[in-house]
Amino acid sequence: MFPSDFLIFLQIILFLFITPGLPRVVIVSHTLNYGLKRSVWTAFGDISANIIQGILVVFLIGSFLSDNPQVLNYLKWAGILYIVYLAYDTYTAKISSVNSNQQSSKSTFSFYKDGFMVAGLSPKAIIFFGTIFSSFINYDSHIISQFLILMITYVILDFTTLMIYGLAAEKISVWLKSKPKILNTISACVLLIIAIYVAATQNF
Repeated sequence: MFPSDFLIFLQIILFLFITPGLPRVVIVSHTLNYGLKRSVWTAFGDISANIIQGILVVFLIGSFLSDNPQVLNYLKWAGILYIVYLAYDTYTAKISSVNSNQQSSKSTFSFYKDGFMVAGLSPKAIIFFGTIFSSFINYDSHIISQFLILMITYVILDFTTLMIYGLAAEKISVWLKSKPKILNTISACVLLIIAIYVAATQNF
């Protein structure tokens, strides 16, 4: 059975993805510092975490989170600490200049982990799956097929918009990479600002 109000769901998630949230900030930062080809793995980490969140919240722990909102607060602070770690990691990274053939020591798994952890520790994503996402599922009929349609749509649009942000960052990086330390500093500062914003505004 096709999910109800699917076009409305599309409009909501498109607005969500166009807005420059933390996953987009991270992929822009990684693309500026390491290139889009390697930062693709950050996007894969992001959508992997979202798939797991969707399954857990919709089918397993949705009611538990409703009864225990403090869990979201713990996740918020774990996420903030990881963002601060990313800012430090970005600032101290040794990035090759635009004319250098030297490769960054950051591994593929590390890119994937960054995307997974940032998305996986996001209370906003969990709330989205527990409220907005699940509201488009008719629980009286064909739950799994509806979930698959919604989740596949979500993942495709999420990955596509992440790549659009990455492509835009790659264009900018062509003239910024002549001064790699500036890139590190700007990226780290943006991540710290996001961490402070999340700490100040997200209350559960």
